[in-house]
Amino acid sequence: MKQREENQTFRILSAIGMILVVAGHLGYNLFDWGGLFPYYSFHVFLFLFVSGYFYREEAENQIGRYIIGKCKTLLLPYFLWNLCYGVITELLHKAGFTIGQELSFYTLILAPFEGGHHFMYHFPAWFVPVLFVIEVINVGMRKLLNLLRLNKEWLIFTGCLIMGIATVYLAIGGHVWGYYQIPGRVLFMLPGFQMGRMYRRYLEKHDTLPDKIYFPIVIALQLCITFICGGLAFSAVWVTSFANGPIVPYLTIMTGIALWLRISKLLTQLPSLAKPLVYLGRNTFSVMMHHIFSFFLLNCLFFGLHLFFPVFREFDKTLFFSDVNYLFLPAGDVGKWLYLIAGIGLPLLLEGFILQMKKRIKRTKR
Repeated sequence: MKQREENQTFRILSAIGMILVVAGHLGYNLFDWGGLFPYYSFHVFLFLFVSGYFYREEAENQIGRYIIGKCKTLLLPYFLWNLCYGVITELLHKAGFTIGQELSFYTLILAPFEGGHHFMYHFPAWFVPVLFVIEVINVGMRKLLNLLRLNKEWLIFTGCLIMGIATVYLAIGGHVWGYYQIPGRVLFMLPGFQMGRMYRRYLEKHDTLPDKIYFPIVIALQLCITFICGGLAFSAVWVTSFANGPIVPYLTIMTGIALWLRISKLLTQLPSLAKPLVYLGRNTFSVMMHHIFSFFLLNCLFFGLHLFFPVFREFDKTLFFSDVNYLFLPAGDVGKWLYLIAGIGLPLLLEGFILQMKKRIKRTKR
């Protein structure tokens, strides 16, 4: 069977989304256009948009195989790394660290679906189990609508958007908390997946505006939203911090995606930038899973250096042992570049190492 040609635009879009996630966890606003496009007003939805774009309708003919495939590509690697981080957390507890919960059935099996912040060293990967649930709901919903002869893309998107808006409305009223956050998170994020489907089905063929018209329109829309509204950032994982009603979050999701999608298209024309970004786009799972622990490893280096060199004497040992978000920044925000490079570079090195090991194992089996 002939392989599909790689979609570089969407690989780069995934890479950009991952860079924004890592920068966001550093509190580094370097890429938010002066606060006009806050990461937390759209960046999680970039990945949902990409996933929805690549969904294939053939999945509805073999739902069982589709779900098994998603278990292999999403849940299996997630739970293997969850176990690894559980063991690491236990070992670090014995060394005096207080970060993360104890290893248990709850933290191994249940907590990933509840919020994914149990061991902390891989908390950004909370997204993976949620994406799996969304993928399963999407294919099941489409299969049911097929049987009812109602499988219309615009109808699915409209229904999901209405449920998402209703979820935000309930969240603003304080009704989406505790275990209600589990379905709330899925319902809130489901429209992002369907946006990818709508774009591929109806909008992509019309996405031909010249850049000199496209960018001013997107920026003008975002300026209007920013001037009219308060803070645009929200928390997708906890379904909180909606400052401007139930509709504005979806508007900023659309404008954020529109901005970076067009930038991704432009970057495909610059091979020197496109090549590393495409590689990152292929390995976003690894960066999402490991970038917080990479920050921690950089802190371990600083901890060792502070024992011997006075220039590192400001390193805070108490926060190092108790706060996974601690950053050592003696030179100010410029030091966040080191964490950003480590957060992206170390997981990519790990992924490359694992790939090489897999190749060696295959050779030995021949």
